[in-house]
Amino acid sequence: MDYIYYLANASLTLRIVEYLHSMPWLPVRFITVIHQIDGWVIKVKLSRPLDPQEDGDFRSFLNELGIPYEPEIRVRMALWGLETGQTPVEVMRRYQVAVVSHGNPDRSEIEDFRRQFVQGLGYCPETLA
Repeated sequence: MDYIYYLANASLTLRIVEYLHSMPWLPVRFITVIHQIDGWVIKVKLSRPLDPQEDGDFRSFLNELGIPYEPEIRVRMALWGLETGQTPVEVMRRYQVAVVSHGNPDRSEIEDFRRQFVQGLGYCPETLA
């Protein structure tokens, strides 16, 4: 079961990663985080479907932070490439997307990406707040 959401900024993305760490009963297979100029795309793939109550609760949490997202073809192909075993570097080169994290949710990868991006720009865009 997949959940793909669009988020406005890095703080919201980090909240989802923290939530997943605090809910060990959620059968997370992997999480993918992609940064775009105007926001973040996050895909959570579960190893099994949730029961209706769990699914509703999880969707409610995600809907508080972002909006369900139907990725454009380039992002869809990047997500597919990662799921089929291509490395993040291969996917970034091939599809021209910024893969921040793929696999086990990792807060440090997101924070490092944000810090390096802001350092390179010299200011903090709203999406990296």
